[in-house]
Amino acid sequence: MQHIINNEFENLSEDTLRNKFLTFFIENQLFGISISDVVQIVGIQEITEVPEFPEYAKGVINLRGIIIPIIDVRLRLKKEEAPYNERTCIIVTNINESYIGFIVDSVNEVTEIYEENISVTPKMSADYVNTYITGIAKIESKIVLIMDIKKMLNEKEIEFITNIE
Repeated sequence: MQHIINNEFENLSEDTLRNKFLTFFIENQLFGISISDVVQIVGIQEITEVPEFPEYAKGVINLRGIIIPIIDVRLRLKKEEAPYNERTCIIVTNINESYIGFIVDSVNEVTEIYEENISVTPKMSADYVNTYITGIAKIESKIVLIMDIKKMLNEKEIEFITNIE
């Protein structure tokens, strides 16, 4: 892996990170990912398209000399594409020693969600398994869909989009 991007959360201990989640919006739905998966949050910037990338992979950005593939979470969730604006953010993560950025409509906050406040996701059918939505939490009057960002892409997809030289 190339040199490390300055992780905004690296000075926090594992205990401090345990129940912390970064929440963000896609359409009007609130999602949460473990703060330990987040390297950095940056505003939307110019994305260079890459031929033959899947539709949900918008291309790559150059973040301080590191090329990072960018996934549009809206498209990955099979939602309608929306224009980017000043609230649109890229959440940079480190998955399997590779940086990957995820475009979200807007970042909400870092919040504490304890395991006892997270319910398992309902099963749709015996055939359907949602691999990346791992739970549903209620914070005050809001419902947060807890997502395992590491499962947003399978191993082959990660290998394909990160093998850009």
